[in-house]
Amino acid sequence: MCHHGRMPFDFEAAVQAPFRMQPGLRRLAAGAAQLSPVRPGSAHWRAKLAVLSARAPQALCAAPGFDVAPALQALCRHAAAEHPAAWTWDGARAQASALGLAVAGDAVQPLGSAADPETLACLRALPPGWRLAGLLSLAFAEDFAVLDAASTAIPWLAVALPSHWAPELKVGRPFAAVHAPVADNALLLQAAQGLARLVSGADHWERFVWTVSPHRGLAAHPAHLPAGGWEGLAVADAWWRTERQTFLPVPGAAQAVFTILVEVQPLAQAIDSPARAARLHAAIASMGAEVLAYRGLADVQGRLLAWLAARC
Repeated sequence: MCHHGRMPFDFEAAVQAPFRMQPGLRRLAAGAAQLSPVRPGSAHWRAKLAVLSARAPQALCAAPGFDVAPALQALCRHAAAEHPAAWTWDGARAQASALGLAVAGDAVQPLGSAADPETLACLRALPPGWRLAGLLSLAFAEDFAVLDAASTAIPWLAVALPSHWAPELKVGRPFAAVHAPVADNALLLQAAQGLARLVSGADHWERFVWTVSPHRGLAAHPAHLPAGGWEGLAVADAWWRTERQTFLPVPGAAQAVFTILVEVQPLAQAIDSPARAARLHAAIASMGAEVLAYRGLADVQGRLLAWLAARC
């Protein structure tokens, strides 16, 4: 499922014991990329295309009256600077070379025979104001959201691959409300205002999130998960689901674009050394009942710990 042959997820930094829900922000290393271009046919492209074609309103959400133009322009500028071979932007027209498509205003422009027909059909079916966001979503593996520093609200989302949450229920709500269901969330909520100020400042930041999941799909909207879950599933057949999240400041707007790169890997492939097994064992063993319930691991914790202990 890894689309570019490397996992930008930092296992050692992310998997800690005792486990705590916390911001865990660190400055992005100089020259570290925030975006990952994809090509038609890749796992991320296929998963996003399916969502944006069948149920775009669950992925593309905006608070009434929110002007996303400054954030989208900042994202387009950054994409063009970071990946000039994949994305060009002149301030009015965005072009994704691998997709053979451009968007200018609300118009989708095929680049002759290079145009990918499935992406073209998907973008043309989107509401006009969402076509540039759609092109960004299908040109890069990351999902995107906008964080407003003053209110800590998330007024805009283009999230086709959520990790067991519903974007349409989170849009426009403050950071604290978005994370209210997160167990052991005191550190996160306490940090919300400072976090929002920090990530909308001059520096670029990243953080990592992980879980063990019974589902292999990149798209994990709770309304569309396959039935069954952990029932009848061997731990050896579980999946390691990670997110690398980065923050891109929007100059002059007191906002940040929040990028989310989801990766899904077989658990047995991800936990490929005794040191990793021991580290994950310690983290999962330290989770309280609320955290286990929130992460859907309550019924499987014992089996997971036994499996990991055998690999230490």
